[in-house]
Amino acid sequence: MSTTEMSYKRSAIEGASSIGLMVVLFDTLAGDLRRAVADLNKSDIEARCKELNHATLVIGQLDSWVDLDKGGESARHLAGFYAYLRAKMMEAAVSQSAKPLEAPIEMILRVRTAWHKLDVTPQQGTEKTITNPVTTSTAAVSEKKQERIPFSRSG
Repeated sequence: MSTTEMSYKRSAIEGASSIGLMVVLFDTLAGDLRRAVADLNKSDIEARCKELNHATLVIGQLDSWVDLDKGGESARHLAGFYAYLRAKMMEAAVSQSAKPLEAPIEMILRVRTAWHKLDVTPQQGTEKTITNPVTTSTAAVSEKKQERIPFSRSG
């Protein structure tokens, strides 16, 4: 990773909200998988393993923030999404093919975009309709109550 990329990540993390940190992790995850695809295409096993191992750590961090007890259906969908990503990464490693990572990368970017849209300064009394990026269901949420996000950072 270049010095510029490190500086960008450091500045993105400093002062970031909980959702902002998730956005940074989704950016990192997408980058890891893109590099793994490039490494698979070059048959660079060592580099591929390094990227997939790091992606596994990132997913583990994201998954540890999911609160299944309080998060309800959304938390279960996110946990399932993370399990799906792990399975696709394993499939890519075993088959030594980049193909299993193509759809997951696109899904990660859609989820990242949805989280990024939520990471805005709330305005008093406004409501916003959001689409759950994992299930594609739509729900109205109040922006003035960010504490209602069904995921915790404990763990």
